[in-house]
Amino acid sequence: MRILVRYLRNTTAFSINGKAVFSLVRTLILVMICMSFSMESFAKLPSDVVIDSIVVYKRQRKMYVYQEGEWVKTYRIALGANPVGTKRCKGDCKTPEGLYYIEDKNPFSDYHKNLGISYPNDRDVARARRMGRSPGGDIKIHGLPDEKAYLGSMHRLSDWTEGCIAVTNAEIDELYRHVIVGAAIYIRP
Repeated sequence: MRILVRYLRNTTAFSINGKAVFSLVRTLILVMICMSFSMESFAKLPSDVVIDSIVVYKRQRKMYVYQEGEWVKTYRIALGANPVGTKRCKGDCKTPEGLYYIEDKNPFSDYHKNLGISYPNDRDVARARRMGRSPGGDIKIHGLPDEKAYLGSMHRLSDWTEGCIAVTNAEIDELYRHVIVGAAIYIRP
């Protein structure tokens, strides 16, 4: 970027109307960033795929899905607004870490659709009780509120959930069709 700015400062166009050229360059960079989010490959899963396990790597912001131990697809995700560390109690905006299961599917979610995660488990409840707090609950893999669906993959620019795992609406539609209730989900740091 510095080289580009130096080059532009030395060109006639920049010296004539430097603010306009700099604004144009800034706009082009922003467009390229936006395109990198919106032009992701979205290879649809074959209709016969049954997702029976999921592994989430929080630090990488990636979720890998599997059928009978074979990797099927990777999704980029957003997490709880306070993503480092495991969920300790209600309201901490952390995404839990550990082994859980998909316990239900909700087609009428406020966040398009969702897959319920079996948080809290007995260990989570005990930890929260030691702190004198509630462990919280309602941890899901979900999409975006329908009125914000236009954000698409741009929602991943920041972690924004209250501890859930967020994907785009098209992605939750796909996951909703292919993930079975009872699928294991291992959420790693």
